[in-house]
Amino acid sequence: MQNFPIDAVRSHFPALSREVEGQPAAYFDAPGGTQACDAAIRAMTAHLTDGTANSGGPFATSIETDRLSADAHAAIADLLGAQPEEIAFGPNMTSLTFAVSRALARDWHDGDELIVTRLDHDANVAPWLQIAEDRDMTVRWLDFDPATGRWTLDDLAALLGPKTRLVALGVASNALGTVNPIAEAVKLVRERSDALVYVDAVQSVPHLVTDVAAMGADFVACSPYKFFGPHQGVLWMNPRLDDRVRAYKVRPAGDEGAHRFETGTPSFEGQAGVLGTISYLEWLGETADPTANSRRSRLVAAMTAATAYEHDLGNRLLAGFATIPGLRLWGPPTMEGRVPTFSFTLSGHTAPEIAQHLAKRGIFAWAGHFYAVEVLARLGMADTGGLLRVGLCHYNTAEEVDRLIAALTEIQRS
Repeated sequence: MQNFPIDAVRSHFPALSREVEGQPAAYFDAPGGTQACDAAIRAMTAHLTDGTANSGGPFATSIETDRLSADAHAAIADLLGAQPEEIAFGPNMTSLTFAVSRALARDWHDGDELIVTRLDHDANVAPWLQIAEDRDMTVRWLDFDPATGRWTLDDLAALLGPKTRLVALGVASNALGTVNPIAEAVKLVRERSDALVYVDAVQSVPHLVTDVAAMGADFVACSPYKFFGPHQGVLWMNPRLDDRVRAYKVRPAGDEGAHRFETGTPSFEGQAGVLGTISYLEWLGETADPTANSRRSRLVAAMTAATAYEHDLGNRLLAGFATIPGLRLWGPPTMEGRVPTFSFTLSGHTAPEIAQHLAKRGIFAWAGHFYAVEVLARLGMADTGGLLRVGLCHYNTAEEVDRLIAALTEIQRS
């Protein structure tokens, strides 16, 4: 952690200066949404201040908006290892997933099969369950081991068959932090079926280098508000599907690549904010690796440095957890094979009680199911108040981790 520019990083996030009853706010709520960097805030404000417009006009503000939107698509494409025409913006990952599910269901029939996991956020479960209900399809569940927080490729292989039409997977669990073997899973699906693969990368993009081409899936969705930007959703669509997928859209909307899912006027100020976010990450990448000579290489350098820093910070947190009697961590026990999202229970206290205790001390953390309803049901906690979840990102500090551990120790001794 010594070489990571944490003070400079934190200077880019205005919200980190906030105080709660005289105490500095400590943001451990990143899995539900990170704080926005200053470049994103400035870019959104500048777009609205200088004059916004809808696209396609011959006048200055419309031309500028079209340029901004094209730049935003190109910037996100560089973050994901994609091409601009393969990117669609939407209000959030959930809405985009519902749109894709409806489009794909045009070609699905009674008796066809879908595979979903019990480890995923409901945004990558419910859309497929509802389509299955509408089309009288069969849903096959990929279960996970509560002791490890992992599903296996062998279990996935046993579910695949000639009627499998889609497999919905998540790169990282928003509840347990588990990182799943997506590239290997996609390869397995390709070998055994003609099914499409839809991937939720919302929890992984903020913490890991993302390369959609290497992943090999058909769709990958993520959320810029989970990686230091505004409320937006992003969808990547594999170009191999350009001639196969018909989106539900208004007739004048285009059919180029993933853009077919951008029906209606988008949030151009949100896209401006995404551009600002990418510029911030470029700064971080250039700081981490001054030899990086392209935007993609700078973004890879940024995420690589952030991952290493978060790994060290996560080890500090896990060591602190081990000192607290009655604390049970759910999911992977070490930083290997996980993102820095940690959920736990504490004997004698419900998750909402713990969250309230922390909130009074200026420490922000989530309690409940976090929309990972299948995870909580599988762990037998659907009716017990759920889990307490804390998440790290690269603007957190060792001092904040120590403060969290002290607060948890305090409630356990009270």
